[in-house]
Formats: sequence, structure tokens, C-alpha cells
Amino acid sequence: MNYPIYLDHNATTPVDPRVLEAMLPYFTEHFGNAASRSHAYGWVAEEAVDIAREQVAMLIGATKTEIIFTSGATESINIALQGLFHTYGVKGRHFISCATEHKAVIDTLKHLETLGAELTWLKVDGKGRIDLGQLESAIRPDTMAVALMYANNETGLIHPVKEIGKICKRKEVIFFCDATQAVGKIPVDVIEDEIDLLACSAHKLYGPKGVGALYVRRRDPRVKLSALQFGGGHEKGLRSGTLNVPGIVGLGKACALAQEFTVQEFEVHRNLRDHLQAELLKLPGTVLNSDPEHCLPHVTNIGFCGVEGTVFVSRLAKHVAISTGSACTSATLEPSYVLKAMGIPDQLAGASIRFSLGRSTTREEIDMVISKVKEIFL
Repeated sequence: MNYPIYLDHNATTPVDPRVLEAMLPYFTEHFGNAASRSHAYGWVAEEAVDIAREQVAMLIGATKTEIIFTSGATESINIALQGLFHTYGVKGRHFISCATEHKAVIDTLKHLETLGAELTWLKVDGKGRIDLGQLESAIRPDTMAVALMYANNETGLIHPVKEIGKICKRKEVIFFCDATQAVGKIPVDVIEDEIDLLACSAHKLYGPKGVGALYVRRRDPRVKLSALQFGGGHEKGLRSGTLNVPGIVGLGKACALAQEFTVQEFEVHRNLRDHLQAELLKLPGTVLNSDPEHCLPHVTNIGFCGVEGTVFVSRLAKHVAISTGSACTSATLEPSYVLKAMGIPDQLAGASIRFSLGRSTTREEIDMVISKVKEIFL
């Protein structure tokens, strides 16, 4: 058993050995530039990218022509939201989003606000859920897009994406979905869910860091985006720059593995998570910071009342790699903005921990974590 026990898979996942094996040849013998179409080295690289594009598309129910490769979900989010604003801004500049979105969405929308966008932030209840009636009533004639995540990175809450998509379709507004925490963890289908734009990242599903994808719907409706960077017209002109072929191959392989094992892993993760969650919630003063009926199978977020958050977390971190919130905001000592938006008091938010399990998590590790939490908390 490795120490500390790693239960922070929402922050990042280890590269699956099968993914690494698939990537390695593209660092050495197959090192060609996928844009070099005059010789075999380029052809081999281009074919590998094409296969990966198909693998990503199959995992989310898209076609390969709708997949754009990026450096990760943050870039995908920026291309989508800024691209929408610069393309459709003449028709309308109103965006609807939520206070519990990832900072990549929140900060991008706030930047667009400085350029003239108008923003409506949906509130959430104590479980992190939005009100679909509030969403529908917030849509205006000049609403350009709704930007709502598939599953929350801190609490694991799954939004009613299919219902959101239907509302957007009926109201004829674009639905952008940050599905970074959902793709590869639970079934995602952009057609069934009426998603028009979707962002994901390889390192959240056992692929390498530094590569991600953006799904852009091509029909019913066809979504158009303005490019943010220029210089060669790669990726249908949306993301110029030499393609990261090894990374893209890794993302494709990770998606292929996820498509093969998602349902099987779902049950394993849920059983282990339920055991961890049930045992910890037996402790006096503990609360669940999510909706148990609509939550990712590998995630739980639990508040520990009556303890000094930083001290408790630092002592526990010697034994368990866990998080009090998003990895992107871990440098700040402020309580989680997601939990605060849910109405959770600062003291409890500061003493709340996200446990996120992964492919390698064992029952033995979970039992050890339970033991260590009880030892430190009590």
C-alpha cells in the first residue's frame, strides 16, 4: 500500500500504463508532424490523430469531425465561450451560468463581461442543485448561451443535463457543458443530452496532462466559433499550432479504455465510495455536502463540524492525499466558493474534504482511510 493513499482523482489521475504504452512510439520512431503531408512520417502521425479523434468522439456520442484537440479543458472552455461571444455577439451578449462552475468558466465569463457581455448567475440550493424553472425564466431573447457543467468537481453533484439541454433546445440557445469530471466516469452522450459544445481533459481519465478536446456540434444546429489564436489553421482553424501527437494518442487511448470499462468501474467505485461515506457519516458532527441521489460514483464531500479545518486537513494529509476543493484554487486559504454558494458556513466549508476514488483504489485503502480519519477527528 502506497502512502499517502491517493484519493484526489478529481484533481488528476495517474496515466494508465496502457495509455503510456500507446503514446511512447510517437515520441521516438513515429515523431512526425501531423501537418506534414508530403512524407510517411507525417502520414503516420496524421493517421494516429485521426484514430484518436474517432476514439474521443465515440466515447461521447459525437462524430470525429466535431472533435477539436486542445491543451486541456481550460483552453477548450476559453475557445468555446470566447469563440461564441465573438461570433454571435451581434445577435445577443447574454450568458447564463452558475455560481458553482469551475473557475475556468467563471473567470472566462467575467472577462467577457468586461467586453460587454451580460451575465446571469443561477443560485443553487444546499445540495448544489439548480432550479430548472429559474433557468428557463432567466433565458431572454438576447441570451446567447447557457454554460453549465455536467458534474461538479468539488461535490460530485450531477446536474440534470438532459433536461437542461431540452430547455436550451426549445429556447434556441446554445448549451455549453464543461464535462471534465464526467467524461470517462459516467456515460455521456452529446446527442441524447442536447449538448452543443463540450469540454474535457485527458488527465482526468487516466490520460496525460496537457491535452484535451472540445466538441463542437456541426448540425441541428451547426455551432460556429471564432478562433482565438492564429498561425496555420490547424484544427479547422480553431486552434492553430503543431498538434501534440503523443498526447492526443494518449487521450484517444484513455477514451477507448473508458468506453470499455466505464459501467464496470461505476459499480466498483460506487461500492467503495458508499462504504467510505457511510462509515464517515457515522462520526458525530459530520455532514454530506452533496445530493446522494445525483452524484458521481467515485466522489464524496464531507464536512467535519467542530474542528479547525487547516489543522485537521494537514494532519490527515500525512496519510491521505485529499483536497478541500478544486486543485485550481488550492493555493488560497479561503473556504471553497462552491460550498459557500451552497450556503455552507465558512467554518464548516473550511473543514470539508473531498474524497475522490480512482481505478487503483482498493477496499484495504478505504478501510485505512476510515481508520485514520476516525483517529484524527476523534
